[in-house]
Amino acid sequence: MNLRYIKNLIPAAALVVAGLSSCTGDLDVTPIDPSKTMVPDEAALYTKCYANLALQGQGGQGGDCDIDGLDGGTAGFVRQLFNSNELTTDEAICAWGDPGIPALNYNQYDASHPMLKGFYYRLYTGIAYCNHYLEVCAGMDATREAEVRFLRAMYYYHLMDAFGNVPFATKLMSTPPEQISRAELFKWIESELLEVKDQMLAPAARKDTDQGYGRADQDAANLLLARLYLNAEVYTGSARWADAKEYAEKVINGPHKLWTQGMNGWSAYQMLFMGDNGSNGASQEAILPLLQDGTKTTAWCTSLFLMASTWNLDMDIEANFGTSEAWAGNRARSQFVAKFFPNNDAPQVGIRDMAVAAGDDRALFFGIGHELMVNIPTEFTSGYAVGKFRNTYASGGSSHNSQFIDTDFFLMRSAEAYLIAAEADARLNGGTTSNAGTAYINALRERAHTTSANSYTVDQILDERSRELYFEGFRRTDLIRYGYYGGANSGKYLWEWKAGAQNGAAFSADLNLFALPDEDVNANPNLKQNPGY
Repeated sequence: MNLRYIKNLIPAAALVVAGLSSCTGDLDVTPIDPSKTMVPDEAALYTKCYANLALQGQGGQGGDCDIDGLDGGTAGFVRQLFNSNELTTDEAICAWGDPGIPALNYNQYDASHPMLKGFYYRLYTGIAYCNHYLEVCAGMDATREAEVRFLRAMYYYHLMDAFGNVPFATKLMSTPPEQISRAELFKWIESELLEVKDQMLAPAARKDTDQGYGRADQDAANLLLARLYLNAEVYTGSARWADAKEYAEKVINGPHKLWTQGMNGWSAYQMLFMGDNGSNGASQEAILPLLQDGTKTTAWCTSLFLMASTWNLDMDIEANFGTSEAWAGNRARSQFVAKFFPNNDAPQVGIRDMAVAAGDDRALFFGIGHELMVNIPTEFTSGYAVGKFRNTYASGGSSHNSQFIDTDFFLMRSAEAYLIAAEADARLNGGTTSNAGTAYINALRERAHTTSANSYTVDQILDERSRELYFEGFRRTDLIRYGYYGGANSGKYLWEWKAGAQNGAAFSADLNLFALPDEDVNANPNLKQNPGY
């Protein structure tokens, strides 16, 4: 199935929601009577709506990207979710000089940024797949139709979060889409999720041998609603803390429980990010895993990127991290390491010794031969390395491939619900958690074998979100919600190389949104560029 967009026919990503009308001849179809009708391959089209999240295209490692004119890795969903939401923050910095990387490191992106354009294109590609499925496969499978509507809402959520007022269409069109305001898109996403969630699979803790593993169930909709409500004040101007807590608690009280059992010297937290995380038990926490297999999903843009970009071969002193790919690029800024070592005294030790020194299983840093401070942004050893993702098997088994990896990426996991419920609880309780909110944070800290407390402030919860969710694509959104990214309060929290200054500097609130790609704005007369670009 070839669903690539031909840029000379469809020049702008804002039109990809219309683009499939010119490519329907390329879709997988099964002829019944060529002179009369064609029947779409429902299973293939359904699968493609998910595959857009985890693969760059149809051809594996050497195949073309689904989006013409872009490199598969550059336009990969997880890769650009990381780049846009981690490199722009206090958590990560990259040593590479690839076009676009320094601009993200230094918060200096613009409307021609190649990686943000790739992220934008990838999200609209997913929407196009979903719109096509819903148009040609309507009525074939009610549960899968509800899932595809969920996926489309999730793609639009990421567009709303990153780009604000964006082109919007729920069907294939031959004319440029209209632009929708962020607040209007918020309402549509909320309505869509509330309408489809009860039609999705019943929530269940699944392993990779279970039917339905990798599919979004009702708790995926509940968690996305909780995330939506948590950020409602940013998106609409009106807070929805009670709703955020309500929907987060639906997840907490469901079957996707925190994974708390370590194995063979690996902590429960590490097992969430290992090569056998689909089978070692940790997947009970996974609400939406993106499936990876070293022989079947040879993609550069998902778990392999998260792993290879953060490792160098000299880090492999405790166990084989499971792939020959070690790209030595992304590592931690010192402000993030300080979440575990507030006195800036993190030792120069390996990953396991680092976690022991921090008294927290989540402190998966490698400090041997590395400087704590990022004095030279282009040098991988300037800043501590991060060994969170690996292809090692906690169960002791072997990976399927020496290069590509088996580690599923848990795009949504229930730990997020605990953090949402706690923050919403604190905001409803004058800025400090009640007993219920405190219990949610303590559950995460107890899983990490670190100390508990009797209450937590909203700023302490922000730090806890960083400790729990780092490098998973949340940080930029969190800092914006707290007012610490761009804008009037951005000078109150500085990190190394923020706004390009070694000790950090404030920057405009305009940069809280990324620019719409300039080629879209030029091609679609319905679009108005975001302020400041």
